[in-house]
Formats: sequence, C-alpha cells, structure tokens
Amino acid sequence: MTMSSTRQVAMPETPWEALTPMTRQTLEIDGRTFHLNRPPNFEQIFEHPALQQAWQDDEYLPYWADLWPVSIELARAVLREPWPAGGTALELGCGLGLPGVAALSRGLHVIFSDVDASALRVARENAHLNGFSHFELLRFDWRNPPSDLQVPVILGSDLTFERRFVEPLTELIARVLTPDGVCLMVDQDRPPAALFRDLLPDYGLSYSTEKIKARAPGQPAYKGTLYRIRKQAKITST
Repeated sequence: MTMSSTRQVAMPETPWEALTPMTRQTLEIDGRTFHLNRPPNFEQIFEHPALQQAWQDDEYLPYWADLWPVSIELARAVLREPWPAGGTALELGCGLGLPGVAALSRGLHVIFSDVDASALRVARENAHLNGFSHFELLRFDWRNPPSDLQVPVILGSDLTFERRFVEPLTELIARVLTPDGVCLMVDQDRPPAALFRDLLPDYGLSYSTEKIKARAPGQPAYKGTLYRIRKQAKITST
C-alpha cells in the first residue's frame, strides 16, 4: 500500500478562555468512578474568533471538548479487556481523556495524544483528578506522526467523523501498531466508517466488530460499533 501524501498544517490550540470555567462530571462505569473536568457549553466554544480562523485554515473544530457517548463505551471496553501487565496504550484524539484514564486504572502506561494542545492540557488535568501522575502527553497531527512511534495498544473513539481523515487514520494505525498489538476503536457508525472498513485490509489490518449502544448522561442512546483491529498475520512459505 502506498503511503498517502501529507501537507503541513499549523496545529491548533483552542484558547483556554473559550473552554473555562470548567464543570466537573462524575461517571460510574462498570463499578468504577471517574471524574472529568469539561467545558460547560460545547456549542459556545465555536463562537471564539480564533476557532473561526482555525476553521478557515483547516476546517478545524474542537469536537474533543464534548463528552461523546462512544468515549464512555470505549472506556467500558478498556476496563473489561484482559490486558497484559506493563503494556503501553496510545489514545488517539484523546480530548477529555476518559478512555486513557480508564486504561491508567487498569495498570497500562498511557500516552495521551491529540492535535490540540488544549485537549492535552485537559486530559492531563483529568488524569491528575483521578489520582494518576505517571503518563505521557504527545501532540501530533495524524497526517504527520512521529516516525519512531510504536505501541502495542491503540485506543480511539469517534475518529471517523470526517472522510478526509479516514485514510490518514488507517495509515497511522498500520504504522504505529506493533505486530502483536491491538487497536480498540468505538465508532458511532458515521458514514465514513464504511470507507475505514474498506481501507483496513489495504493497509495490512484485520478487524472484528461488536455492535453496541452508547449513551452519555442526559443524552439519547446511539448505535455504534466496537472494532478490534490487528495486523494481518504474514504467511510464510515453507
């Protein structure tokens, strides 16, 4: 598979004043309690002049600043997975960081990653809020990932929201996931997910799916899909 071409785009940083003051939310997931700081009004964030400019530059909006139902379901999947001790998990597009915090609670070493510096700041605060201090923050654009990044676990929720990012996402998973690793991804069954499924085999990735229902407190339930993505086994000649 030929790697896709990339273009350099300045990475965004949502102004902190557009996100604050934060509100605190408590979630109960599979018998565990998690606390999250989050912006109180998701829609008002978009009115900030800097975000209007970010939209003009690269059609960027800070979707990460809301608590999406699929992130709760990814956290639930993380809590239920039989992880080996001492593994490292990379959360892509971490936003508020709930799945990464769930992974920390299971003993994984977590790398929170996002293109938006403010998202990483919020994820760091939420990790601290839940009693964790040992983790990493990594800022990068999927279209220009670090060349030496390799992890056995990748986590992602609602990452196929824009069709233009589906192939960079697929390429990133193929490049970063170790041969024996697994990517857990939960999607809200958005239309670009069909392209994502089509591209996975082209990049040497196999997958299985599980249908789920995702719900955030005070919101309606959404149908979604939990993906388990792995490197395809290489067939060796005898």
